[in-house]
Amino acid sequence: MKPKFLYFYLLVFIGLHSCKSAKSISSDGTLDASLSTKQLIKKHNKQDLDFKTLQAKVKIEYSEAGSDKSQSYNLSLRVQNGKTIWISATLGLARAIITPDKVQFYDKINNQFFDGNYALLSDILGVDLDYDKVQNLLLGQSIFKLSDKTYASSTYDKSYMVNPKEQNALFELFILLNPGHYKTDSLQIHQPQDRRFLQVDYPIYQDIEKQIVPQNIRIVAVENDDEVTIVLDYKSVTLNNDLRFPFKIPSGYKEIKL
Repeated sequence: MKPKFLYFYLLVFIGLHSCKSAKSISSDGTLDASLSTKQLIKKHNKQDLDFKTLQAKVKIEYSEAGSDKSQSYNLSLRVQNGKTIWISATLGLARAIITPDKVQFYDKINNQFFDGNYALLSDILGVDLDYDKVQNLLLGQSIFKLSDKTYASSTYDKSYMVNPKEQNALFELFILLNPGHYKTDSLQIHQPQDRRFLQVDYPIYQDIEKQIVPQNIRIVAVENDDEVTIVLDYKSVTLNNDLRFPFKIPSGYKEIKL
């Protein structure tokens, strides 16, 4: 896989969360074919999380197609709603911070760092990216502003499917919503010209203080003949505590050029 494409997924999808002693939420629900697109979008938007800060421990498993080896990482995650996503590896060997203005990362093992903005990441993904889109993706909400004027809905398998009424030939988007709680079951983005495909599945959600958040997320990123899978499991979450977000790129490190 191309390095810049791979770095994007490692940096953006590395931080997801879960709940301490949380109860898994049933994904069972009956599809209602009479539900209008406007009603469906309204139900989905109502599930947007309401919190000030979030802290969690995250286990990430990373693997590449064609290889029988996988890598596992333990991370700490801190989120200040709408302002900061902070991720730190064990012993602080790597650390990343995402804010509305910047995306930064450093790696103590290889003495390197990345310091950029959303322009590069937007070009990589092919979507105008910003902080809200990244945070929504991590929380199981649509990264795009949905409207019944520009989006249509239907049923697909056991989910509701929402997609643009007119798909772009260079960028096809499908969002599957759960009929039980209306959070995202799956996000699928296909860029046929660039031979890229991204699928983010949310197989399990959980109840955190009467709010619905992901419990497990599976990400598959494909480019040309390369395929990467990232699976995230979350534990030890706390909400609305006072948190710090320390981040300083060490001197003498080499800048990563993506």
